[in-house]
Amino acid sequence: MHSIKMQKNSVKFTDLGLSEPLLKAVAGQGYEIPTPIQAEAIPAVLAGRDVMAAAQTGTGKTAGFTLPLLHLLTEGKPLPRFSGHRPVRCLIVTPTRELAAQVEESVKTYGGHLPLRTAVVFGGVNIKPQINKLRHGVDILVATPGRLLDLYGQGAVRFDKLEVLVLDEADRMLDMGFIHDIKKILAVLPKKRQNLMFSATFSEEIRELARGLVNNPIEIAVSPQNTTVDTVSQLVYPVDKGRKTDLLIHLIREQQWYQALVFTRTKHGANRLCKHLDKSGIDAVAIHGNKSQNARTRALADFKAGKIQIMVATDIAARGLDINDLPHVVNFDLPNVPEDYVHRIGRTGRAGKEGEALSLVCAEESRMLRDIEKLIHKSVKRLTVAGFEPLEELNVSHPGPKMGGGRPGGRPDGRPGGGGGRRYGGNNGRRQGGGGYRGRGQGNRQNSSR
Repeated sequence: MHSIKMQKNSVKFTDLGLSEPLLKAVAGQGYEIPTPIQAEAIPAVLAGRDVMAAAQTGTGKTAGFTLPLLHLLTEGKPLPRFSGHRPVRCLIVTPTRELAAQVEESVKTYGGHLPLRTAVVFGGVNIKPQINKLRHGVDILVATPGRLLDLYGQGAVRFDKLEVLVLDEADRMLDMGFIHDIKKILAVLPKKRQNLMFSATFSEEIRELARGLVNNPIEIAVSPQNTTVDTVSQLVYPVDKGRKTDLLIHLIREQQWYQALVFTRTKHGANRLCKHLDKSGIDAVAIHGNKSQNARTRALADFKAGKIQIMVATDIAARGLDINDLPHVVNFDLPNVPEDYVHRIGRTGRAGKEGEALSLVCAEESRMLRDIEKLIHKSVKRLTVAGFEPLEELNVSHPGPKMGGGRPGGRPDGRPGGGGGRRYGGNNGRRQGGGGYRGRGQGNRQNSSR
């Protein structure tokens, strides 16, 4: 295994060996300088190497594998001719519907003028149109694990000509209990293929999976495990639990937010918050696992287009949301698992742009905050808003100044946080953070992502 630690990037896309049509597509999106993960991953994939890339969200990793894959499937070798329909040549497996749709969008954006067919398949929608599309043949298939196995079981897709496998957000797939599905998928793929594994982190569980997947891979690390990007300014607003909604409404109005993504811990909480925002004259929409795929797709499209001011989401959608220039992410509730904080706030400050991550924290979430600060090795700056002073203080040191309004500024001071979350060993790989458990097992698979 060859390891590459990211250095400051000085290359351009034109230096990476991509074909002219792809370079034109990249330039058409306004990009000239690749992100660090793109600068290292693209040449490695073009060279036919297996790759293990640790890249946190917002680093441009999707283009880091879609661009070289499009090149390999068109320029690297002549398009094969088949008497029947085209078999799948590249399979990209993702944990959630939103991420699958995002990856397909990236493939279409950069490969729209190439002679390749692409399809995306996931659960929550009618399977028949997906079967019909696969019947006509596709070169690149983007899929969630459950629906992919359903289609394979019905004989709708075959992999005997597969050239490349991509596992995107591999750590999330294990977190959601897809390990057994992934092993079933690997068992039906041809042994000779190129393998690419992208993950926010490379835990021992991920490395165990990789041992049976990749062959002498190049390992690329963009940033230390569980760190947040420097372009995201983080703030904590101490507030009593019952006043969180009022404070959120105050911030939206006082700071004149035109677009913000708000995370709640539960689906019911997301729906309830949306109702309160709507009653206050703020356009809001909820997106979570109980919503139909069509409703989720429509809500995301409206939010991206600026038709909706606030989108409220649960963690099931956290990694699949890709919104250009999103200015604000709000943790209305802190997540039970500290790592999810990193994934949530990674929705803003993407591709080197500035963003702001705000957390409304009540006293009973003190331990969760300590776990998060220990994980990211930072103490997040506190700001108390005049009129919203909490009756019960947070049980965490490092108080911040009061503010009467206006846009907060400043960056975290980088001071190490307190103790907290523990990782438990054993066969079930349970992790604890803020009193909550997240298991990794067959029974924990998130059906809403099938």
